[in-house]
Amino acid sequence: MYSFLKNKGLHFTVFITGACVLVLEILATRILAPYFGNTIFTVSSILSAILAALSIGYYVGGIFAERTPSFQKFFTIIAISGVTVEFFYLIGASLLPSFGNALPITSGPLIFSITLFFIPALLLGMLSPYAVKLQSISLPDRGAGDAAGKIFFWSTLGSIAGSLLAGFVLIPHFGTDSIMHATGIILILLGILGLALLQRVSADNHILGIVAILGVGSILTASLFATPTHTYALYRKDGVYEKITVYDGTFRERPVRFLVQDRTSSAAMFLDTQDPLDLVYDYTKYYALYKLLVPNASHTLTIGGGAYSIPKAFLAELPNATIDVAEIESALPDVAQRFFNLPDNPRLRLYEEDGRRFLADTSTPYDVIVSDVYYSLYSIPMHFTTQEFFSLAKQKLSRDGIFIANVIGDLVPEPPSLIASEIKTFRSVFPNSYFFGVNTPEGQQGQNIIFLGINGEKLLDVHAPSLTENSNPILRSLSEHLIDPEMFNLDAHPTLTDDYAPVEYFTASVLQRSISQ
Repeated sequence: MYSFLKNKGLHFTVFITGACVLVLEILATRILAPYFGNTIFTVSSILSAILAALSIGYYVGGIFAERTPSFQKFFTIIAISGVTVEFFYLIGASLLPSFGNALPITSGPLIFSITLFFIPALLLGMLSPYAVKLQSISLPDRGAGDAAGKIFFWSTLGSIAGSLLAGFVLIPHFGTDSIMHATGIILILLGILGLALLQRVSADNHILGIVAILGVGSILTASLFATPTHTYALYRKDGVYEKITVYDGTFRERPVRFLVQDRTSSAAMFLDTQDPLDLVYDYTKYYALYKLLVPNASHTLTIGGGAYSIPKAFLAELPNATIDVAEIESALPDVAQRFFNLPDNPRLRLYEEDGRRFLADTSTPYDVIVSDVYYSLYSIPMHFTTQEFFSLAKQKLSRDGIFIANVIGDLVPEPPSLIASEIKTFRSVFPNSYFFGVNTPEGQQGQNIIFLGINGEKLLDVHAPSLTENSNPILRSLSEHLIDPEMFNLDAHPTLTDDYAPVEYFTASVLQRSISQ
């Protein structure tokens, strides 16, 4: 048995533990995203915490291996690392709902990355130098360099496999809870199996029994308490990019079905009507701007499906139009069909693709493009904020076509200001443009801001009688929501490009101002 463990078994073991490290690292982003968003702060915090833990683990593991090298202790560390994965996931499930929303998106991810993932990663980091020592002792004729090279080869190969497995198999098909529990269980069982195969004396068997009891206890405890129950939810599942929840509630004293993506209610539908034009959130109603500029639109594109509120409205109002939707989250079309009355209509074409990539690949000229990918301040995709994206969208518009974007921010004129930078960036591409504050054109509270860009010379007179007397309340009140870009000193704000777009820094400033008010 030792001959197996000291060579192939050792390589197999570090391959599995290396895979678990990367699965843990990728899942950490999914665990923290509902509370802090998929921001650069979250990613940087997780990478820093885990790399710091691994580096300390390498150092401690090397010292420990030199002092007390044994296969028994090596496999005990593996089993204990699995116990800590389960234990700290339980801690996260208990603390994140209570404290995650209270911490800022800048420091919060770092605090929880260290709290939840540092100890498991440190223990896993101890394994590689320990394995190098064990193999160099077991096979002294091959030398320390040969042992280190092979151990780090198999460990890194495992990390590659874990990364690919998490991204292409596990996350698309299983929930975060299941994957985390499975990772902890695999480590616990791997450690226990190694200890069992060693068939040591009775003292060692006591250690094996203790590890087994700890492992089983942690699995049972985590299974009972790690995943909070949500009896109100009609649907709750991890998508490829976010946690998706559907539940029924009330809004403005009417029954409503809500779609929650991670922590934000991103879309909703009234339950007391079947009218797709009776939209819940005011910002979605600005799709009606097309009626003023391209009332006979034949091709529309919505980037970001959500509950498909805007595409459903286009279907109802444009009986001869083709309605395209680019939505990167593969679970949402089925959710929208099951819970939000999304029809099966040949004029509605659904594309499971990143919206910017879709724009780059399509040859269709669109009369209307609606970009609604900002489902919260916690998750603003950088590549939909830049000059290059707006230029690409303009290229795909028909003559006199329009581009409508929903952006979230406040109207504080002083830097740093996401909205001021976005207005400057947008006007560099769409000189003929208009901006509307859904709540108010001057407020300094966070709100939805509607950007309208016109690919042509048509002008929008918000004071025209045809508008002020319009039957549509949104169109009728445009003059009351029109933002004057001159309120900003745009020279003091940067233009956002693919090279420079620090949107997380801007959104953190918006949130900080919101908290301090």
